[in-house]
Amino acid sequence: MQRLAPRMPRHEAGAVLDHARLSEGLRRAAPETAAWLSLVAYIRHRLTDYDELLAEGYDADSARFFVREAINEVLNKWGSPRRVEEE
Repeated sequence: MQRLAPRMPRHEAGAVLDHARLSEGLRRAAPETAAWLSLVAYIRHRLTDYDELLAEGYDADSARFFVREAINEVLNKWGSPRRVEEE
């Protein structure tokens, strides 16, 4: 996590790492890939309007589009060298 988001608050880093370790879907991923995917998912679900957009009827791809900038702002704030890009 130190390379992915060096300024991420410790309590949030713990939650991201726990998810990366315990997620069935991430079990086969390389550790850094699992950490990155977990980090992005954490930000998406906890720090953006993603879940509210889904509840309003947006499909996952549209909701992800609308929160991409907010995710990247958090990544920037936390010192991450990576960004979520348009797929």
